[in-house]
Amino acid sequence: MKMFQQIIELPEKRRGFHLITGEVLRALPAIGELKTGMCQVFIQHTSASLTINENADPTVRKDFETWFNKAVPENDQDFLHNDEGSDDMPAHLKAALLGSSVMIPIRNGRFALGTWQGIYLCEHRNYGGSRRLVITAWGEGLSD
Repeated sequence: MKMFQQIIELPEKRRGFHLITGEVLRALPAIGELKTGMCQVFIQHTSASLTINENADPTVRKDFETWFNKAVPENDQDFLHNDEGSDDMPAHLKAALLGSSVMIPIRNGRFALGTWQGIYLCEHRNYGGSRRLVITAWGEGLSD
């Protein structure tokens, strides 16, 4: 079995849902050496998250942002944790709902995503800053 790992830092992105599949693949080209395997992408932050969803129509990403803002509104007087502003606790809750990692199967050196699937960085803060990802891939090599 082969195992590869890379840590990358994504530049600051505006609040919303951003496709990062290409950035992940560019960061770990060794995925191309795996016949079958898995890739985990993990975000080292508590106010941003990752998910896999629609990669073609950008209105899906806008609708995600709209829904999450309705589901977890800012300025809720019941939230105690607001050290970094009104988007602080809502960002943590949104990240908890979506999660901090995604798993993608690898087949013949490529992600085995569906036709319309991509990896999203879900930025839940107005000014979240850069985001660090740990990308780990493992599996059977093409030459094994």
